[in-house]
Amino acid sequence: MKTFKKVLLVGVIVLIVVVCVAISLTIGWRPFIGPRARPLTSRQFERTPQRVERGRYIFNFLAACTDCHSRHDTKQHLAPVIAGAEGSGQVLPFGGLPGRVVAPNLTPDPSTGSGLWTDDQIARSIREGIGHDGRALFPIMPYGFYREMSDEDLASVVVYIRSLAPVVHALPKTEIIFPVKYLIRSAPQPITRPVTSPDPSNQIQWGAYLVKMAACGDCHTPQVRGAFVPGAAFSGGNVFKGEEGTVASANITPDSSGISRYDDSVFIAAFRTGYVGTRPLNAVMPFEYYGGMSNDDLKAIYAYLRTLQPVKHIVDNSQPPTYCKLCRNMHGGGEKN
Repeated sequence: MKTFKKVLLVGVIVLIVVVCVAISLTIGWRPFIGPRARPLTSRQFERTPQRVERGRYIFNFLAACTDCHSRHDTKQHLAPVIAGAEGSGQVLPFGGLPGRVVAPNLTPDPSTGSGLWTDDQIARSIREGIGHDGRALFPIMPYGFYREMSDEDLASVVVYIRSLAPVVHALPKTEIIFPVKYLIRSAPQPITRPVTSPDPSNQIQWGAYLVKMAACGDCHTPQVRGAFVPGAAFSGGNVFKGEEGTVASANITPDSSGISRYDDSVFIAAFRTGYVGTRPLNAVMPFEYYGGMSNDDLKAIYAYLRTLQPVKHIVDNSQPPTYCKLCRNMHGGGEKN
């Protein structure tokens, strides 16, 4: 009996060790103990007209925050933002999400918006993925890219959010299904170092910075179960279900199946008009927001994209969806890859 108990005890200890090692090597311990989060500070960003204007540009155009954080009139073409609802939040209408994901009311209404949040609570949410209430944000909010947002641009966004007209708009809480609600706790990462932006006179480096702020890679890199497909960066094939139907993101690498035939005028016209030549863009691509960017910024983005590794990946939304071996998604032209 004593021998049996010893064997059982050893077996339990071995099992515990194996489980601990397995957790450490796979999902990690954050799903169990909560996300990494730095302590909040009492910092307040100085309100200046320059910051309000820069924040307006980032919020409305470069990062297109308005698109997710505003209600839209879905009965109209391109589903424009409802007048007076800018920044007041919405339940995200995209299909395929693991539960109900809510883009919160960012206007400074004290009862339903950000009026009682501190500057640092907003800043930590944007770049570090920790909500004002301490929870990990679902990473459809692209804080993994916003980590590279400079301290000055971050301050400008917060100052602009503070300048919005308060809108009373109560929203339900985000409810993510099990086990995703715990797995996303691994995504947030604290920032404890200064973050600067490159010199805009260096077009390629500036374009790389803008691409991160616009989170282009988030939509234009195929994903499987929330993980980017290795070797397929910016090659498209990510499938979205929106108000205008199901569509796959385009290949924007400089391959013949991507944007190699574009010049910067075609690229800019796509954002200004919503058309690539005679082909209309699907409204799930918020071109009407990105189209508000300056010519210089759009040219910098195009110049940077031209430096990417070309990836041969045919994505053709005019064709019925078929299985693609490269990105492991179903999209038009998939069988040709």
